[in-house]
Amino acid sequence: MKTNPLIELIALAAIWGASFMFMRIGSPEFGPIFFMATRTLIASIFLLPLVFLYKHHRGLKGYKRKIFIVGILNTAIPFVLFGYATLTLSAGVTSILNATTPMFGAIVAYFWLKDRLTPSAIAGLCIGFIGVYLLVFNKMNTEQTNIVLPVLAVMLATLCYGISANYAKRYLSSIKPLALAAGSQLSATIALLPFAMFYLPQALPSNAAINSVILLGILCTGVAYVIFFRLISDLGPAKAMSVTYLIPAFGIFWGTIFLDEVISISTIIGCALILIGVGLTTGFIGRKIKSDPIKTG
Repeated sequence: MKTNPLIELIALAAIWGASFMFMRIGSPEFGPIFFMATRTLIASIFLLPLVFLYKHHRGLKGYKRKIFIVGILNTAIPFVLFGYATLTLSAGVTSILNATTPMFGAIVAYFWLKDRLTPSAIAGLCIGFIGVYLLVFNKMNTEQTNIVLPVLAVMLATLCYGISANYAKRYLSSIKPLALAAGSQLSATIALLPFAMFYLPQALPSNAAINSVILLGILCTGVAYVIFFRLISDLGPAKAMSVTYLIPAFGIFWGTIFLDEVISISTIIGCALILIGVGLTTGFIGRKIKSDPIKTG
């Protein structure tokens, strides 16, 4: 069934934006490690049959070690860090901080792959991190809990995303994306499950928490990956990655509607600065203005 790519892009942003709400609901009851091990297990069960159905598993021979590394860097470590962060941070703020992923990807690419950083990209990095500072400064002045470590956890998670993206680009570019996604989820499950056994919930989680991890595994991981790969095929990688700019809006929206989270002026300003910084760092803003207008017809 063929659908409008623009509708799929918005749907994907809505799904990934909701993932922070589900983490906020489920992580406190399950515990970050057990919660994320369950998430990756559910996602693996969902994705692996698709890999064999489309016969993408045939190209994995000889890449198991590299895929395992991607699973650790792109899934196991960042998922647990996000689970820990959402014990303290709101879903909206966490989704905004997650938008810094392309910035860290650009920094890693500069030092590792020797990609060039243009003056506008450097300005974008500065603007983006000013936005992060505003978010943190606002929370430090309005909340009693210490949010420095949770914020650093999210920053480390997005750095892991940046490293894994460049690692995959260098060593796994020939692997089908769906196979890489399933392999990384399975690898993360293998890595997390032994630790998760030491962090079993002390009480049976509520129905809301159980539903959250199920939806995270199936909808926000499995279905979301399928939609994302369709967008890459239909629109190309650059336009598909524009979902990054929509996720914070949905993260804030879901958090406000279902978790009664409060949106402050500094949160909006910090979000705007981060997204502008990401746009400049990736070249998305300049490219769109100059030669790549968005087509909706």
